[in-house]
Amino acid sequence: MNDKRDCLRKLPSVDRLLSHKRVQNLIKEYSHRLVVEAIRADLESIRRGILAEQNLEISESAVLDRISQGLRTDFQASLRPVINATGVVIHTNLGRAPLSEAAQAAMIAVAGAYNTLEYDLEEGERGSRLVHAAKLLRALTGAEDAIALNNNAAALILILSALAREREVIISRGQLVEIGGGFRIPAIMRESGATLVEVGTTNRTRIEDYEAAVNEQTAMLLRVHASNFRQLGFVEQPSLSQVTACARQHGLLAVDDLGSGTLINTRKFGLAYEPTIQDSISAGFDLVCFSGDKLLGGPQAGIIVGKAKLMARLKRHPLARAMRVDKLTYAALIATLQHYLRDEALQEIPIWRMIGRELDEIGRTAERWAAQIGGKVVDGRSTVGGGSLPGTDLPTRLLAIAVASPARFAAGLRQADPPVIARVSKSHVLLDPRTVLPEQETDLLRVLSRLALDEDQEKGRLS
Repeated sequence: MNDKRDCLRKLPSVDRLLSHKRVQNLIKEYSHRLVVEAIRADLESIRRGILAEQNLEISESAVLDRISQGLRTDFQASLRPVINATGVVIHTNLGRAPLSEAAQAAMIAVAGAYNTLEYDLEEGERGSRLVHAAKLLRALTGAEDAIALNNNAAALILILSALAREREVIISRGQLVEIGGGFRIPAIMRESGATLVEVGTTNRTRIEDYEAAVNEQTAMLLRVHASNFRQLGFVEQPSLSQVTACARQHGLLAVDDLGSGTLINTRKFGLAYEPTIQDSISAGFDLVCFSGDKLLGGPQAGIIVGKAKLMARLKRHPLARAMRVDKLTYAALIATLQHYLRDEALQEIPIWRMIGRELDEIGRTAERWAAQIGGKVVDGRSTVGGGSLPGTDLPTRLLAIAVASPARFAAGLRQADPPVIARVSKSHVLLDPRTVLPEQETDLLRVLSRLALDEDQEKGRLS
């Protein structure tokens, strides 16, 4: 008992710790209240440990170490930049599409000053935020008008709520998809107040199936991109023009939810055909919706393009205000669209640079990494990701590092500064140069060098 009392008496007081220079620096970083709470919590933990006869380090330096580490862990920003070495170009878990330098600069410019979000400079009065991207989207897609919302799910909900509430919407059973996060097309349709009418079978739907389902309650024919899966074998879906012709014949709306949405023909990269936004507009769809942060390569947004009369109804709907985007999204979206207008998207938008990166150049990068870090260069496959071009991939060259515990090595990469996200395959950690941004390479090699050295030292201790 006396030993316990002696240990308790040796504990530093809160006031004594607060006078320490290290604690003063912590107060500047985290605030006086948070530091005092951390000190009291650690001292209380030590007291309980002493009474329970646990061997805890109670020195002043140990207390300060625990407090510093605890504050860093608790209050470090959870949203952080990472190095994506997975080879998944549009990685949903890693923020999807990285923005171009121009898009980043545009966001900074409007974030640091007042701006014309809802102000008309020519008239000197209140304007509309809806005009900012519309002109560019009209020029690029051939649509009559456009609107930007906070994501593509919002875009689809707005279309169904404004144009098909308490009416029927016909969709192929093969397109009743679920994408990431449990987003299900049938659930979205129920929430919008529209009635789902399924036609065809899971693998085969013909235009005759649509024709047979049309009645006086039908408002719309809806086509939905398969997103993150692809059907093979005995499958069939009507063409774009067949769907729009059927809609026109019966006086119905034709809506195409492209999901990802691209302005560029993906075949030029050796990838499968992905219907472009222009294809859908040319085929006669009344409205087309798609994401801003997938194959467009911009910020998160849900974009709707189509007939001016219908767009006017969407813009007046109460949900349009609830789902609208802010000044930063508009700034990044406009800068991204300008790349397409200037015919420089393949050079300036990161995801298109990655997709179009030559295999020989990727291989040279991997060889350079291997020369500095060790490991071997092997063939591999990159994927586009983000629900875009499901089932298709690109040839790549990977740096394969053999380690005793790939899971532990990958965890060390994730805990580095900056964190590195890689793939694990059997006894190797795999890193794909395709998705590592050029400005991140120095940091990547520094992290790899440190972990490789730790791995060698560990092997030396065990030998």
